[in-house]
Amino acid sequence: MSVSPLKRLLWVLAFVAPLAAATDPGIEVLHRERSLYRNIFVYEEEGLRCMSFSRTTTARQSCVSLAEPGKLVFNYARMMMAALYLNPAPQRILILGLGGGTLPTAFQRLFPSAAIDAVEIDSAVVRVARKFFAFEPGPDTRVFEEDGRVFVKRMQRKSAKYDLIVLDAFDHEYIPEHMLTREFLLEVKSLLADRGVLAANTFSVSKLYDHESATYYSVFGDFFGLKQNNRVILWRSGGLLAKSDIVRNADLLETKLAPFGVDKTWLLPQIEVEHGWPPATRLLTDQFSPSNLLNGPH
Repeated sequence: MSVSPLKRLLWVLAFVAPLAAATDPGIEVLHRERSLYRNIFVYEEEGLRCMSFSRTTTARQSCVSLAEPGKLVFNYARMMMAALYLNPAPQRILILGLGGGTLPTAFQRLFPSAAIDAVEIDSAVVRVARKFFAFEPGPDTRVFEEDGRVFVKRMQRKSAKYDLIVLDAFDHEYIPEHMLTREFLLEVKSLLADRGVLAANTFSVSKLYDHESATYYSVFGDFFGLKQNNRVILWRSGGLLAKSDIVRNADLLETKLAPFGVDKTWLLPQIEVEHGWPPATRLLTDQFSPSNLLNGPH
């Protein structure tokens, strides 16, 4: 199939534009490519190695500290670890979205015998994670290069169950819209084992916030919402734990999580049941999920 000169020019510009920020002083670009799905570039700045899909280096998918590669750099990644306060010893883990492989690597270290399924639609991201972010799947970690929702549907047919499901799939703007809907969340819920925990990385401020919150509530009922730069939604099958049980689990995990930079005194106060969206908020569904219009700032 031939490509028109205009389309070819637009393709080139789409690849070059995100790299403009990489000319800033102090930024060393290590890798750049245009994959089937996105622009990818890897750069180093101020002691961090980062992956970005965006036009600027401020929107980063993954970062590792060059001095302390085992520590979790992003607030949201440390907030995700609060899922372990709800289920301290998951043995089957599903992670949708790979980035630099930060979360699968952390869970491999924490639970060497756990079976981990990591799903990433973009084979280029998997390759970059391996080459530049030291992502190396362990013997019980499987990496699937496919759409996360397709994978979830396939696992539904197999009646698979997971003790922990992590939703962390992002493109250059936000979560893909087909992974924001009530139907998708119902599919995910069906994969949770008894006392299984869902941890979802979302934005803490956007026009999508109320719709997203109401959609999660319509599927799960009450959930915990932890907020820093991002919002992490936590839910446990069988009912949310009492705060006293969460504190007890945090105490038990304190030494185990410390090498990752997870501090219970920072994390515990954030774990609160979330409320506050208008009762008539429209739900996101497979027929109504205009995330491209709603995920901008208020």
